[in-house]
Amino acid sequence: MQPTNTADPAYFHKVVDCQWACPAHTPVPEYIRLIAQGRYGDAYMVNWASNVFPGILGRTCDRPCEPACRRGRVEEENAEKPEPVAICRLKRVAADFKEDVVPRMPRPLASNGKRIACVGAGPASLTVARDLAPLGYQVTVFDGEYKAGGFMHQQIPRFRLPESVIEEETGYVFALGAEFKAGHRIDSMKALMAEGYDAIFVGCGAPRGRDLDLPGRQEAAEHIHIGIDWLASVSFGHVSKVGKRVIVLGGGNTAMDCCRSARRLGGEDVKVIVRSGFDEMKASPWEKEDAQHEGIPIINMHVPKAFVHEGGRLTGMTFEVVRAEYDAQGKRKLVSTGEPDVFFACDEVLIAVGQENAFPWIERDCGIEFDKWGLPALREGTFQSTQPKVFFGGDASYGPKNIITAVAQGHEAAVSIDLMLNGEDVSVRPSARTNLVSQKMGIHEWSYDQDPSNDLRYKVPWAKAEKALASIQVEVELGFDPRTALKEASRCLNCDVQTVFEPKLCIECDGCVDICPMDCITFTANEDEPQLRQELNAPANNADQDLFVSSELKTGRVLVKDEDVCLHCGLCAERCPTGAWDMQKFLLLTAKAGSSANPIAATVERTLA
Repeated sequence: MQPTNTADPAYFHKVVDCQWACPAHTPVPEYIRLIAQGRYGDAYMVNWASNVFPGILGRTCDRPCEPACRRGRVEEENAEKPEPVAICRLKRVAADFKEDVVPRMPRPLASNGKRIACVGAGPASLTVARDLAPLGYQVTVFDGEYKAGGFMHQQIPRFRLPESVIEEETGYVFALGAEFKAGHRIDSMKALMAEGYDAIFVGCGAPRGRDLDLPGRQEAAEHIHIGIDWLASVSFGHVSKVGKRVIVLGGGNTAMDCCRSARRLGGEDVKVIVRSGFDEMKASPWEKEDAQHEGIPIINMHVPKAFVHEGGRLTGMTFEVVRAEYDAQGKRKLVSTGEPDVFFACDEVLIAVGQENAFPWIERDCGIEFDKWGLPALREGTFQSTQPKVFFGGDASYGPKNIITAVAQGHEAAVSIDLMLNGEDVSVRPSARTNLVSQKMGIHEWSYDQDPSNDLRYKVPWAKAEKALASIQVEVELGFDPRTALKEASRCLNCDVQTVFEPKLCIECDGCVDICPMDCITFTANEDEPQLRQELNAPANNADQDLFVSSELKTGRVLVKDEDVCLHCGLCAERCPTGAWDMQKFLLLTAKAGSSANPIAATVERTLA
């Protein structure tokens, strides 16, 4: 193998698994250390620069960072089911216990006279507005509803996300100078373009829920509802009760929100029925657990066949029982088990089988091209449409994902808009800001705690069931208190504090090999990667994580380190007699619109100074 190019920031970034996995690349270990120090406001601002909505995401994020967390891979001896650090819920701690952060928000630059329209007030549009308004752009956000937040406000139930949190964090965006035109639905792209905006961002989401065209659908329509529309009606107070027997169709997070909402609105017999197996459901594991915790059964491998009704009154549904068969390529097919169809009685059905994009307001002759799936044709990596002044992001760009992905896409679209309006090539993306600094404070002292706790993951406390299920407004999760937050933060392995090796100083004494608790360091003859991975002191079988390979040492061997299971404990650096190993903190802040002039980046740098 060739020597690892540690001058490439992407190498060390990938070692910080949680930050690498986060679509917005939030510097997770950095803010967890700040929480452990009780610096909640600092932790909030570090989050806010990256993900814009720390309080919202601390309650609702899909947590792509947590499956990537190294903690879950290295504590297999400590628990039957190793669990990552509670990264998401620690984010909420920063939001819950921060001081007033308004004085720390960036001060916008003078107006540059350029006008930008954002269609929709969801997370992608609000991210664009947050990134561009401080640079002096006149940003106007349009939405057909009277409160900002998009699906965060309309479809996430209040027992998961209180309205006060949404209003606080969307309020920070508009305090930076963006204008919100509430109750102003855009119904013509041509008309909007004619208003002379220098750029238009479309972040209107995926507003149409999929329906099921089954026998009885039209006859019993009064008692059958599209899940996302029903959740919006609940959010706005148009729906305040539900039938006692409710079937929810679908296996995603929307289905989980529907069933838990129905339980709180009077549903006594609420069940979720899914075509797939339990493990194949698209809902996040914790969402499924929360539903089951509230006594809602999930019935798998049942395909809906018909809505059963009597004179227009829904009485139930019939289902075919199926099993999964897989071909040689691993493609799944559902086949009947041959059992008789199953009937479940119900009073109402909520359909949550997916969402679709819908752009009836965008005229097809306005210069914006769409693909065969009805999605806009976008320039790779830029979110720019075939109409150069029009950009897309969030669910409106590549289909339904989640809040943190919408935020990440909003950042990238804001970069593109800023580049375009400054006459630059939108495909030439600015570099992230990176830093690598030694943490050495003495012979055996470091500026961080390299002795992580061996505790298992702490559980987030819940409100009592009788209180939580009695009202859809009562928040279920109570969040960590500061003491528990400190304990959970202490489980973090500080993966951003990198083991940096200097081959010229190495005398090949093997001291680092002897002391490494994970057997992840090996001095060996160089080989091709597949063979080298198997000849290490402990085979490196996770090919998704890189090996560190040094340049050739004096004996002709190379030092190889398996980054996958390294604890970042610093013992190799303490043991090394020549200082060939050092622990250096790596910080990466993704590029935002405005490059070096960006007031948001300056805010974070002041926080960490």
